[in-house]
Amino acid sequence: MYKSSLALAVAVGVLASQANAEGFLEDSKATLKLRNYYINTDNRDAAAKTAAGVQSKNSEWGQAFQLEYQSGYTAGTVGFGIDALALLGVRLDSGGGHNGATSTSYGGTVFPSKSNGDAVDDFTSLGLTAKAKISKTELKVGTLLPKLPVIQYNDGRLVPQTFQGEQITSNDIKDLTLIGGQVEAVKGRNSSNDENLAINGASPRTASSNKFYYAGGDYKITKDLLFQYYYGQLTDFYKQHFVGLTHNWAIGPGVLKSDLRAFHSTDDGNNANDPLFYSSGRYVGNVSGKGPVDNNLYSGLFLYTVAGHTFGGGYQVSNGNSDFPWLNQGDGSSNGTITDMQIQKFGRSGERTWQARYSYDFSAIGFPGATAGLVYLRGDNIDTVGTNRAVSGSGRSEWERDLTLAYVVPQGTFKGLGLMWKNAIWRNDIPGQRDQDENRVIVSYSIPLL
Repeated sequence: MYKSSLALAVAVGVLASQANAEGFLEDSKATLKLRNYYINTDNRDAAAKTAAGVQSKNSEWGQAFQLEYQSGYTAGTVGFGIDALALLGVRLDSGGGHNGATSTSYGGTVFPSKSNGDAVDDFTSLGLTAKAKISKTELKVGTLLPKLPVIQYNDGRLVPQTFQGEQITSNDIKDLTLIGGQVEAVKGRNSSNDENLAINGASPRTASSNKFYYAGGDYKITKDLLFQYYYGQLTDFYKQHFVGLTHNWAIGPGVLKSDLRAFHSTDDGNNANDPLFYSSGRYVGNVSGKGPVDNNLYSGLFLYTVAGHTFGGGYQVSNGNSDFPWLNQGDGSSNGTITDMQIQKFGRSGERTWQARYSYDFSAIGFPGATAGLVYLRGDNIDTVGTNRAVSGSGRSEWERDLTLAYVVPQGTFKGLGLMWKNAIWRNDIPGQRDQDENRVIVSYSIPLL
């Protein structure tokens, strides 16, 4: 049993005896979130149909029920509480067997798989989080949904990815937020089971870790200038430092937002010399170019917003012999870069990526709740190494175009009902990779219960 699970069990027992304490029930909140989700992915290029055993087309459709409960805190110097997250995913269609499952995957695109590869009818999970608070410092033990530069949960499918661990957050110092914690396991978006942690390129079923440590803080230098520093370490895989600076500057009728980020990542433990723990990359002389983590990533994103319009662009450089590392078990993940897109991440070793963005909020013309967004990225200078340890592609490139149309009913009987269409196209000339077209249609609705 993970240490956080044991601590959670003890905490739940204590809270059960104090459930009627002042504030615990009075400040409780409960929400039922409904999400109807359809995804269709077309893995193109007929000549590469057998690549990695990937199906040519994947499609799945399901309905999610997400019940969230957050208690208040018991009275006293130290307040105690508990949160709960109950998830249910129901399969409506699995694309006639085209659910994206392969012989090495943990499941399909949306649902876990049976032993024969077919999608399950439904899957469930329950996450409990005990919490304690002194002044403006809060400790959480159990299920976590972190969203920090060095660790981020992914919510791009039917139900969200969740982590298991401990986290402490302090806001006792004015304008400064301090955060620290550790994660011991992760539950994928298409799974009911906790898994160990790994990175892209490693063999997660044979080489993994149950310890990711992180710490850092956000300092509000002025009301418009935010400085961030975070450190993350996945035992036996990598160590990572992050520095970020975000600034909002009123220029003319609009606001210019500048977002600067830098990551420095190096190897840790077994990753330095055990091929099972290696990262993906471009190490010539190693099978598929894999090797120890060695990456520096720098980026800048600049967005100008005026009268409902937001437009701008950015640039990112990924230096070093390895790809950019982040927590990635191969079943869906997110990272803290400006290039984490619908299909790709654009963090390959040596890759240089520029992007252009535009979005519009239709409330500026009297149509509140409607938004549209368009992003285009192009990365080049990509070198790859094949299974024969030699260069298989030099100076290759990739590009992605993401389009999002969304509407949330702003008032009336169906207030909060959301409709979204996300369309993405990815093209590349990287050896062994297939082009992709993808569509997602999402209908969501939240019902307050408490």
